[in-house]
Amino acid sequence: MQTLLLFFDICIAFSLVFVEGVQSVQYDELSTLLLIKSSLIDPSNKLMGWKMPGNAAGNRSPHCNWTGVRCSTKGFVERLDLSNMNLSGIVSYHIQELHTLSFLNISCNGFDSSLPKSLGTLTSLKTIDVSQNNFIGSFPTGLGMASGLTSVNASSNNFSGYLPEDLGNATSLESLDFRGSFFVGSIPSSFKYLQKLKFLGLSGNNLTGRIPREIGQLASLETIILGYNEFEGEIPAEIGNLTSLRYLDLAVGRLRGQIPAELGRLKQLATVYLYNNNFTGKIPPELGNATSLVFLDLSDNQISGEIPVEVAELKNLQLLNLMRNQLKGTIPTKLGELTKLEVLELWKNFLTGPLPENLGQNSPLQWLDVSSNSLSGEIPPGLCHSGNLTKLILFNNSFSGPIPTSLSTCKSLVRVRMQNNLISGTIPVGLGSLPLLQRLELANNNLTGQIPDDIALSTSLSFIDVSGNHLESSLSYGILSVPNLQIFMASNNNFEGQIPDQFQDCPSLSLLDLSSNHFSGKIPESIASCEKLVNLNLQNNQFTGEIPKAISTMPTLAILDLSNNSLVGRIPANFGTSPALEMVNLSFNKLEGPVPSYGMLTTINPNDLIGNAGLCGGILPPCSTTSTASKQHDNLRIKHVIAGFIIGVSIILTLGIAFFTGRWLYKRWYLYNSFFYGWHNKSNKEWPWTLVAFQRISFTSSDILAAIMESNIIGMGGTGIVYKAEAHRPHAIVAVKKLWRTETDLENGDDLFREVSLLGRLRHRNIVRLLGYLHNETDVMMVYEYMPNGNLGKALHEYGYTLKVDEKSDIYSFGVVLLELLTGKMPLDPAFEESVDIVEWARRKIRNNRALEEALDHSIAGQYKHVQEEMLLVLRIAILCTAKLPKDRPSMRDVITMLGEAKPRRKSTCHNNVQNPREERPIFSTSPVIGLL
Repeated sequence: MQTLLLFFDICIAFSLVFVEGVQSVQYDELSTLLLIKSSLIDPSNKLMGWKMPGNAAGNRSPHCNWTGVRCSTKGFVERLDLSNMNLSGIVSYHIQELHTLSFLNISCNGFDSSLPKSLGTLTSLKTIDVSQNNFIGSFPTGLGMASGLTSVNASSNNFSGYLPEDLGNATSLESLDFRGSFFVGSIPSSFKYLQKLKFLGLSGNNLTGRIPREIGQLASLETIILGYNEFEGEIPAEIGNLTSLRYLDLAVGRLRGQIPAELGRLKQLATVYLYNNNFTGKIPPELGNATSLVFLDLSDNQISGEIPVEVAELKNLQLLNLMRNQLKGTIPTKLGELTKLEVLELWKNFLTGPLPENLGQNSPLQWLDVSSNSLSGEIPPGLCHSGNLTKLILFNNSFSGPIPTSLSTCKSLVRVRMQNNLISGTIPVGLGSLPLLQRLELANNNLTGQIPDDIALSTSLSFIDVSGNHLESSLSYGILSVPNLQIFMASNNNFEGQIPDQFQDCPSLSLLDLSSNHFSGKIPESIASCEKLVNLNLQNNQFTGEIPKAISTMPTLAILDLSNNSLVGRIPANFGTSPALEMVNLSFNKLEGPVPSYGMLTTINPNDLIGNAGLCGGILPPCSTTSTASKQHDNLRIKHVIAGFIIGVSIILTLGIAFFTGRWLYKRWYLYNSFFYGWHNKSNKEWPWTLVAFQRISFTSSDILAAIMESNIIGMGGTGIVYKAEAHRPHAIVAVKKLWRTETDLENGDDLFREVSLLGRLRHRNIVRLLGYLHNETDVMMVYEYMPNGNLGKALHEYGYTLKVDEKSDIYSFGVVLLELLTGKMPLDPAFEESVDIVEWARRKIRNNRALEEALDHSIAGQYKHVQEEMLLVLRIAILCTAKLPKDRPSMRDVITMLGEAKPRRKSTCHNNVQNPREERPIFSTSPVIGLL
């Protein structure tokens, strides 16, 4: 009996010790959680409930009810979910003390520190998710010891270093996601042991080497996303062993060789993205056996040969993108039988022949782009049979026949681009009634008839180009008042009659080109109400009457071409003061009278005024001063009067010339003795001074010389002294830089003048300009636009200029700014060839197939690949902004959108507190057109 009692006592004692031990561990976990909280920044107070209870005796595990914390039935912390809480700070190394933690999720926060190495000691983990943060440094090693680990998601961070080799030991892994960081090196060979792996995401890093052949041993793989890396070599044929594979993304890399025919063995394969690599050879016809394919994108490669007819066996195909390759031959007719096809992209190849006649009749076609090929035949009539077609892009081909009338009832259309073909017939009635149509481009075809009246009723059209056709009749009343119309081009047609006087309601019109037609009558005064008009081209018509005076007050008009008409009268007196005008062509009209001698007309090219016999003065030969009144009298009766008059005038002129010559000589003497006394040691070669102007000026050399005094000095540098010069009639302020010149400089004077002339050639209204220069045989003074709020030496690139980016800056000038920032070059850099500016320099890099990386400022880009990637994306935007033709430049809205997206797409996003499903929205894996679907 005593023995039995002793046994019970011992059991009770052990139980008490165990309970006390459990309570101690639980208390330690509570303390650990508080230590973890103490290192976090929680601006939203999501963890405000994490605090030491006032009386712990009442609840032995109070932390198990805290936000994001879940415990096991025994009271130990098992799950910690702090996702989407706007947390930042540091993940404490004390997390290692949560020994039973099996689930850790801190995704979609703002952490920008490194993960603690102690994280690798949590060997009970089954799932870890640290995605959607900005973690840096290497990913902790040690998790390979977690035998039950099934999922690792570290995507969308800034991790660097190598992928953790030890994860190959975590043989229970089913999902491994390291997309969107900066990992380097190759894929660890140990990954071949992950036989249960279903999802492998490594895209958007800086991984190199070859895709290992061992990847074919991972028989459970369903998703492979390796794109946007720097892998080289061929796709291993062993990938054809992955019979469970559904999703393959190897886009944007340096892969080469032929696309493996073994892909045709993958019966469950639904998505293949191989775009933007260096693949060559032909499209394997075996792909037609992968009958589950939905998305096939092989664009931006060097694939040749014909499109195999076997592709038409892919009955589930929704997207086929083969653009920007070297494909030839015809488009398989049976593509028109694909019942699920939504996107067909074949542009910029060498394809010939017609489009499949039944294309669109059997499928919900949304996007068709076959531009820039050599296709011919008629446009299929059933392209919008399903009512889903949004973009129809056929330009730069040889399509003929009429525009299908069925398109005029296609209410889903957003863009129609058919320019540069052989299309004939008339423009179908009804296009103006399409509620979503924004762009209608029909230029350079053989269209006849007139523009349908319903176009003028459109509420959505912003771009209309019907140039280069055989259209006739007059323009529809109100067509220029379409509310969203920005660009209207109808040049090189047979239009006649007067321009509709309906410009009061053109709030968005920026370009109007009606050149080379048969328009007549007067130019409407109301055209000046188009406050956003930048380019107005009415040349080569039959306009009569005078130039509307109000044109000179248009706030944004930069280019005006009225040449080859029958305009009469004088050039409006205020024409030269137009606030934005940069280029004017008034040649070959019947204008007469003096050319206004101020503003931009003082620097206009004489060829832009040629063919107007009555014009004189300004930059043209001076107007005659002979009295014309005397010609109206009888010459026989007043010969003696004329003779006396001529004698009298001659005497007056002689006295006047003598007077003004004496006054001029006295003023010269006075100026030189008053203001240039300090220069008396120089030779008499200092005068005469010559003023060479590049821009509009309202001052003389005397005005400038009169300002060269000590009291007007506003700056001094290594190349000279800067003065502020002010003229009063009319009032103008400029900055004048008198250059220091050594004897060597004097010997190389011609080189300086060539450089200065080059600087003055680039003209733009938003540029702080070099207005001109003043020189004699020994000295040079540069004349700049005065900047009252800045130091001239800092604002100007030595003798150059910089851009003022404000509300008046346009796309071109903004593009130049981007080029300067990205390249570290000046707009007219000494490193460029003669007569080459920064824009042309960048274009030549592209034309000569030089790597654009060469153009980047290496002091910024350095050796960091991700920085170079972002700079290259912005550089491409800058090149778009500086396109030669204004119509080819993007809108500022587009620029803003592009800049917002101009970063390597390494990040996915979190919405509504739920991370995007990785299979549906894989980071860095979407095709360029997949967003349409």
